[in-house]
Amino acid sequence: MIFLTEALKRQHRKLPRLIIIQRIILITIGALLMATGLEIFLIPNHVIDGGITGISIMLSHVTGIKLGIFLFLLNLPFVFLGYKQFGKTFAISTVYGIIMLSIFATYFHPIPPFTEDILLATIFGGIFLGIGVGIVIRNGGALDGTEILSIVISKKVPFSVGEIVMFINLFILGSAGFVYTWDRAMYSILAYVIAAKAIDIVITGMEETKSVWIISDEAKEMGDAINSRLGRGVTYLHGEGAFTGEDKKVIFCVITRLEESKLTTIVEEIDPSSFLAMANIAEVRGGRFKKRDIH
Repeated sequence: MIFLTEALKRQHRKLPRLIIIQRIILITIGALLMATGLEIFLIPNHVIDGGITGISIMLSHVTGIKLGIFLFLLNLPFVFLGYKQFGKTFAISTVYGIIMLSIFATYFHPIPPFTEDILLATIFGGIFLGIGVGIVIRNGGALDGTEILSIVISKKVPFSVGEIVMFINLFILGSAGFVYTWDRAMYSILAYVIAAKAIDIVITGMEETKSVWIISDEAKEMGDAINSRLGRGVTYLHGEGAFTGEDKKVIFCVITRLEESKLTTIVEEIDPSSFLAMANIAEVRGGRFKKRDIH
């Protein structure tokens, strides 16, 4: 959910028609998967999601009004807020996603649940939900207004978007104990955690990538070793030590999570005293990241 801000950064340029069609298809699939997680797994077993979706589920349960109506109406104010903050493309993508979610949820409501095992329903409901939300966020939209509200609030308070989302959702998920039972509230929290992890996997990808920064007096030898033994290209950057004033050569490269151990071994073999820093990367595009074959 925190990755929503990253998806919004790509909304300011005009999109080619092919990309627009691709986004429409993917947002539709995302809404379909989320509706499946809700209506086929979670709701029939009295397990809810967080955010506006969770509020909509509880209101639908109490009033008997169709879930799709609440999903659409309660999210509309946040779509307007998103338009003011992030622009027209985001607002259109979000409106379309919410409309499709409302339609699918209404259509799926009469379908019997796939399982009445509460644990299985929680796990698979959370997975479907998370994958669906992740696909929509990755394509520049949102299916729940909570993230939009949290981004706006975070600019005015000393808390991160993730902390605000967590606080709101814990309050909403805890309310499920009053509407249903307390064990259902705990299952709802479990479904939320599973969904959050699924969202992270969809947005960051199954094969996690890492950026690597190395400062070493043996930079040339180390760069050659990374190139030949890992098959990864490296870039040399020129730096200057703030304390010593000495010129430093900095190695920059991008690797996968599975290559982390081998890279660390290379660094320790060539220069154990070197400075090494690694960070997770959500997305890699362009350049020469594709791995070169090692013979």
